[in-house]
Amino acid sequence: MLMMDAPIKWILIMFLGLFLGAPLQGQSQMASISGRVTSVSEPIPDVNIRIRGSRIGTSSDAEGQYRLEPLEKGTYEILASAIGFEPFAIKITLSENEHRVLDISLSPSVESLDDIVVSGTLKPVRRLASPVPVEVYSPAFLQKNPSPNVFEALANVNGVRPQVNCNVCNTGDIHINGLEGPYTLVLIDGMPIISGLGTVYGLSGIPNSLISQVEIVKGPASSLYGSEAVGGLINIITKHPPEAPELEADGYMTGWGEYNLDLGSKFALGDKTSLLLGLNYFNYDIPIDNNNDNFTDVTLQNRISVFQKWNFLRPKQRIFSLAGRYLYEDRWGGEMQWTPEFRGGDQIYGESIYTSRWELLGRYQLPVDTPFMLSFSYTSHDQNSVYGNTTYLADQRIGFGQLTWGPEWNAHDLLLGAAVRYNYYDDNTPATSNQFGNNPDEVWIPSLFAQDEIGLGEKHSLLLGSRLDLDQRHGVIFTPRFAYKWKVSDSDLFRLNAGTGFRVVNLFTEEHAALTGAREVVIREELDPERSYNININYSKKIYSSGGIYLNLDASLFYTYFTNRIIPDYETNTDQIIYDNLDGNSISKGISANMDLALPSGLKVLVGATLMDVSSTENGIKTRQILTEQFTGTWGITYEIRPLRLLLDYTGNIYGPMRLPLLGELDPRSEYSPTWSIQNIQLTYSGLDNFEIYGGVKNLLNWTPNRSAPFIIARADDPFDRNVAYNPDGQVVATPDNPYALTFDPTYVYGPNQGIRAFLGLRYRL
Repeated sequence: MLMMDAPIKWILIMFLGLFLGAPLQGQSQMASISGRVTSVSEPIPDVNIRIRGSRIGTSSDAEGQYRLEPLEKGTYEILASAIGFEPFAIKITLSENEHRVLDISLSPSVESLDDIVVSGTLKPVRRLASPVPVEVYSPAFLQKNPSPNVFEALANVNGVRPQVNCNVCNTGDIHINGLEGPYTLVLIDGMPIISGLGTVYGLSGIPNSLISQVEIVKGPASSLYGSEAVGGLINIITKHPPEAPELEADGYMTGWGEYNLDLGSKFALGDKTSLLLGLNYFNYDIPIDNNNDNFTDVTLQNRISVFQKWNFLRPKQRIFSLAGRYLYEDRWGGEMQWTPEFRGGDQIYGESIYTSRWELLGRYQLPVDTPFMLSFSYTSHDQNSVYGNTTYLADQRIGFGQLTWGPEWNAHDLLLGAAVRYNYYDDNTPATSNQFGNNPDEVWIPSLFAQDEIGLGEKHSLLLGSRLDLDQRHGVIFTPRFAYKWKVSDSDLFRLNAGTGFRVVNLFTEEHAALTGAREVVIREELDPERSYNININYSKKIYSSGGIYLNLDASLFYTYFTNRIIPDYETNTDQIIYDNLDGNSISKGISANMDLALPSGLKVLVGATLMDVSSTENGIKTRQILTEQFTGTWGITYEIRPLRLLLDYTGNIYGPMRLPLLGELDPRSEYSPTWSIQNIQLTYSGLDNFEIYGGVKNLLNWTPNRSAPFIIARADDPFDRNVAYNPDGQVVATPDNPYALTFDPTYVYGPNQGIRAFLGLRYRL
């Protein structure tokens, strides 16, 4: 039985019903001014709006809305200012009891047509000035298609695909440019919080209301971040407590019976301490089986996550912040008649996962004149899982500390650093045992890294970097890095990046199929670290016309060459997963492009597409990588109906065919998936003070994978393989009861099983 379900669910329902009793603003006894702040039709939050010569002022909310009151009749000068925009001023005259609507349009300053980013170089720089291409996504982007976690929210980012890895428990990871989740490093505020077990289970529960922006770097970043940053990194940057809203709440429900609530608030604790507090709660507890295989289409979940971030004011504006998060999740999927008393038994099949996870991270600027920054994080992940009658118990702890020094000298912008990483992993599988008994994996990895960005005149810069990691299992690992930036003009930028990456593998934290009990795990040899060699060429062009038209074009060519790659072999023996280092090479290559267009009419279009080829060559035979699409496209079209205070969002993605894991030559399912698309539509009404009401439809086409396959889960009627026959070599043989020679297997999955559904939500911001 899922925990904590009814009370919080009804709190959410009551929250969503608040707008029914929210009093509409009647005519004030005093005058007032309200409106919306935009730039090229995009709402601008946190704009400082005040009346010259008075103490009356406010700031715009997430949708750019503001209100000034109470005002007496008279003439006022309204001032609006925000970092990165030209100042705005206008004089207006109000009569008694008048309410004036004043929409403000801010013009970007020439040098601020980009955001501040930190992920590419570990230093805050403007995106156009960064030698490393960094994509930035704001909370407004995440709200175009509301989701209960960051994992699902990134589905509309070009080249980034959330991959569901199991049809039963729906755990997943994030692919960047076709590379699987373990090659993606996920950070919170620059700290490697999510890796190992967290790559599979830890992407849920980050409160979206606390996110300031999401930065994505595609391509290896091991020279700065070490292992796991091979395919790219995702850096989730939380809000700075002094600048966060007093209170922010966002809750919605869907026609499938899903409930999600995000809460965020800040508190001042004295003159020198501020606290940011956030909570995420998600519940779904209605088993649904629309594809009629007697298995739940979507896993049932009950999740709560609590986040705190403390900011301490210090002399000379030195930084000191401390943050922590706790997550608990209870999820299960399986046969429709499964209940908790069947957990771990062999009567009714179910996959039940209890996850308890806490994280601590902080930044402290040393009290010296030179700019030394100490960053640290620690995570503890405890997992209690059963897959049918197979139990998986795991305990993982990851500690990380880093000291950086970033001096500037003439044309050199330096970054020097030392880091140490502590990994502890223990489970109840052969991965952490030997002939003497239990043998947890415990390792310290100290590192040194250096980076120098050299200015070569007004239009050229060069970045050189390298990192040394000392792994007691694999010795010294060297990862160099090179980047060149050419500012062709004020609106044209060319970047060239090259470097290497590495990854130390822990199989049992990455391959969900290895944990289900459906297959035996076979490790043929002692596994060496994977190495990668990457080159990325990027060109971007920005056009901002005096008529209010904004256009941004961005295109990249990427090529990554792997050695020692570890690719699970599902096909040699359908009852096994075989691991060894690839005796050959693996290549990921392709082209990616984005277009961002905003028109004064209120229309905004964001379109992206990626073509890629990810394959491996061994013994002269080239094979396409399993579960990797040939092409992908994403789009987001927003239109603002200003007189009605309505915002229309149409978002979607499309994925090309990908090779799927079959269970043998007789398997009747297709070896390749069809081209498929998930599309969504949303309407947002912002005509109430501090409130937004939104609703729409997810998966408009009602697409699910079972449309193109005779079945999704193999042998769903015999999940414990009681009626499976084997030959003397251990291979499954066809029988009248099993004509396709299959075993129970839930890994034939490439898209979500959840069909069309409506949703309705409410946001409040103070």
